[in-house]
Amino acid sequence: MKESRSPFGIKALDAMLSGGFLPGSANLIEGAPGTGKTTLAMEFIYNGITKYNEPGLIITFEEFPKQYYHDALQFGWDFKALEEKNQLKIIFSEPKTALIELEKIDGEFIRIIESMGIKRVAIDSMTHFESLSIDVHELRELEKNFVNALKREGVTTILLRENDSLLGQMNQVTSKIPFIVDTYILLRYVEMDSSIRKAMLVLKMRGSDHDKDIRGFKIATHGLEVESTFAGREGIMSGITHHTPQDAFVNAFRKK
Repeated sequence: MKESRSPFGIKALDAMLSGGFLPGSANLIEGAPGTGKTTLAMEFIYNGITKYNEPGLIITFEEFPKQYYHDALQFGWDFKALEEKNQLKIIFSEPKTALIELEKIDGEFIRIIESMGIKRVAIDSMTHFESLSIDVHELRELEKNFVNALKREGVTTILLRENDSLLGQMNQVTSKIPFIVDTYILLRYVEMDSSIRKAMLVLKMRGSDHDKDIRGFKIATHGLEVESTFAGREGIMSGITHHTPQDAFVNAFRKK
């Protein structure tokens, strides 16, 4: 019997995830500003509703719903219409309030999830939880409680997190969320041949196999497009690539 999945609806990305996320799992997407984290989360929610009949909830600590309506329309996704049909709910909140509401049995967010039959949730972004405590152990406990509250409801969740490192070594952060989640996807800027491209890597996927390749991607007019691997290149995740020794040797002679 084939295991059920919660697919993105993006063929190449779902292939990287062996069909999609495991239902009821918590999944982290981390990257620098502008790498496409929010777009990817919106596409997961939109395709869940329109392709798989799975109502969605977006809890944002950064943007008002109006901004989501605007950004989604750039890709042809009418979030406002989906809200009017009671298939989507976008809530502007703050981390402390969201945690309290999810932990309460009769909390507002719990009521929304249960009354609407929510199956997919996007959190934008977990970076804001770091303002709740400077103590590493307390922060991890808060993040774990938040993730567990979502898992208790059986929803498949995407958690977004910022990393300010544009190229090179990733910045150190106090959050331990990568150790708590089931799946960890990293989005990076890559310098290649004097231009900037974007790369993605599935670093871990608990309870499932996944693609280990580093793949290029771009944000197109209809959403995210996953491209081929960076064949013949090294140093992808450092941000600055170079040819492998074998390819450098071949290219040197090709130029003769």
